[in-house]
Amino acid sequence: MNTVVTDRFATPIKPNPEDSFAVTFAPLSLEEVYGKADAPANGAVVVMSGMVRNQTDGKPVVALEYQAYDPMALRVFYQIAADIRQQWSDANRVVIHHRVGRLGIGEISVLVAVGCPHRSEAFEACRYAIDTLKHNAPIWKKEHWEDGSSSWVSISACEHLQ
Repeated sequence: MNTVVTDRFATPIKPNPEDSFAVTFAPLSLEEVYGKADAPANGAVVVMSGMVRNQTDGKPVVALEYQAYDPMALRVFYQIAADIRQQWSDANRVVIHHRVGRLGIGEISVLVAVGCPHRSEAFEACRYAIDTLKHNAPIWKKEHWEDGSSSWVSISACEHLQ
């Protein structure tokens, strides 16, 4: 029996010109991302800000290091926005910016913002975006511990390949 496997990331997706996507070494700006998600037709803009915390499971963390395969990460971001527009057709803007490199405690690692006419759709779409990003995007993080050791966190996007 032959099984056809389709890869939804194999076909290029053209991003909506109203949206904004980035993988960058530069610090992320909450104000900039909010501004990019804002539109006159919005009744709500929901922003999710992920940041570096000082511990994981009670173990002191001093920094996180992010690496990404940028071209594929951006394709995943485009697909997330396309999925949002299919499920929440009123979505006006989708913004996904992720930082790479070494980040200290309190620094923002990811910003996701969705602008919609109504708050319920904006909340749902924003949650979908961050959850899907964390599961599908080829972005990896290494935790640097207070004792000088470090370890890579499991790579969700690649676990299904093993």
